[in-house]
Amino acid sequence: MSELSLENIEFIKILATSDATILQAGMNEATKTQLDEQIGPILREYYHENTRFTGNDRTKQFERAGISEDDGKSAIACARRLGIDIS
Repeated sequence: MSELSLENIEFIKILATSDATILQAGMNEATKTQLDEQIGPILREYYHENTRFTGNDRTKQFERAGISEDDGKSAIACARRLGIDIS
């Protein structure tokens, strides 16, 4: 598991506070690819930690980055609406 980059932290925070419909309308292919390949796996790890109790490494990284539990849940919900596989 890699550390969160500043860019990934910002993407997660944007997902946590944005409307998926608005994001989808302005999303280009490069952004969609980054969400699929970088942010999706991070959110999936976070989701598994919090639903399957598979550890807490990603959760600790989120906390250090200032991403609250509610922010994490909101980011996951938004990513799902954008078609990112989180399960």
